[in-house]
Amino acid sequence: MTTIVDVQPIPTDLADSINARILSVSEDRIQGFHLDPFGEIARLSGVEIETVIQHIQAMLRAGTIRRVRQTLMAINLAPGSLVAWQVPEDKLQSAFDWMFRNDPFSGHVVVRSTDADIAGARYRLWTTLKVPQPFSMEKHCEFLCQQTGATAFRLMPAKRLFALGVGHMRRRGMAPGSKSDELAEAQKTEIVSLDELEWRVLVALKREFAAQELTENLWQARADEAGVPLDEFAQVAQNLSERGVIGRFSTFLEHVKPLQSGERVTRFNALFHWAIPPGREIETGREVGRFHIMTHAYWREGGPDFNNVNIMGVAHGTDKKLLLEHKAAIDRHLESVGIPISYTNVFWGGRSEIKPSEISPLAYREWARESGLPLD
Repeated sequence: MTTIVDVQPIPTDLADSINARILSVSEDRIQGFHLDPFGEIARLSGVEIETVIQHIQAMLRAGTIRRVRQTLMAINLAPGSLVAWQVPEDKLQSAFDWMFRNDPFSGHVVVRSTDADIAGARYRLWTTLKVPQPFSMEKHCEFLCQQTGATAFRLMPAKRLFALGVGHMRRRGMAPGSKSDELAEAQKTEIVSLDELEWRVLVALKREFAAQELTENLWQARADEAGVPLDEFAQVAQNLSERGVIGRFSTFLEHVKPLQSGERVTRFNALFHWAIPPGREIETGREVGRFHIMTHAYWREGGPDFNNVNIMGVAHGTDKKLLLEHKAAIDRHLESVGIPISYTNVFWGGRSEIKPSEISPLAYREWARESGLPLD
């Protein structure tokens, strides 16, 4: 007699309690390099490691998770910038498509809008950009203008970083004003030089994982790819982590498009702008960055078109009114600690695509050759 075992499919929705426990850790709490990242997720979530791997595999295949990868602190590996682009309205969507599909050095590609009557409202397309040394961000942007029809661009490199961590599940239901007791750290954006072995390890380390690659012995295949023993691979990766090059091991939720279930992780993407007195950027950024709602917070110089804003940050949520309440709480806090705000604004995200920015100098040279960008 044959016994039929009813194997239930692994749930891939966010409402599943096991998924929620896993994601509350795996989105942004596994900082630095870990030889056994799934073991660390299991330890912190209280879910068995076999279950952690099975559920992450299932969510990745279903599109609930859009990618699993070891992130890098790319601000320390290649000069980068937030870029605002002026593009004629009839070319806006095609410019968006070209940058997302054809430029591996442009990461986030977002169409934004604001109701404020400022010159900066003409900048509808926003991207993040990394251009490896010794190549030029300005020449890269000029080339992109030729390819897309963009008529102007504004480079806004980060002078300091105060917050960087997504954690959409962790931020659900967060009360406006929720903040750390400690000021955020002001991280510098100094470029770290790597040797040939470190680049080999880094290139293998950073590529996103397919579902079938997710195993307990996660890094063996990547060490083989880099051509080094696993213990040497781990030693190089740990050294890079201690030098501030490694970010976090992360499962990135699909937070732009609806999931298979119809659920949306977020609905609104808000880029907050503040203009505060010059000389107080680090003090202000450390205050803004301590607020838990902030996924990103930077010191960037917006220039006259953006009313000389110098602190920027991003927050996500499912309710626009609630996001504005979060911002109002930050505004009140800044005023309460004696930081005057001469101007503030919100740029709302519309169409959006996200991919990791390439940071390899060899990849840049090859892309330039294939794309027709002169390097000399």
